[in-house]
Amino acid sequence: MRRALLLILLLVSASVLAQAQRLPKLEPLPEPPPPPPMQESDEPRVNIPVQKGDKVEEARDSSGRIIAIKVTPPGGTPYYLIDVTGAGQWERRDSLNPDFRVPMWTIRTFD
Repeated sequence: MRRALLLILLLVSASVLAQAQRLPKLEPLPEPPPPPPMQESDEPRVNIPVQKGDKVEEARDSSGRIIAIKVTPPGGTPYYLIDVTGAGQWERRDSLNPDFRVPMWTIRTFD
């Protein structure tokens, strides 16, 4: 019985050892192709006329789209152009009031 068990153990270990020695041939990956050239976006170009001497600061979202513009005329108070809807409809605001809150009313509560 012991000899049979020893023989089975030797056969199993030999097959495992033979499989461990047959590693697949690994080859380096080819160089990736260069990225495609940048194309013009489908968004319409918006040109906002700026007076001579105005300082313009843009705020962009993570995709690079302009969402707000701060315009500071020389010797004047700054105003803001904000794209509220994201559709290119610019709205002028004289200040960005931090106390501005969206109206929220309770329509219905469930008990």
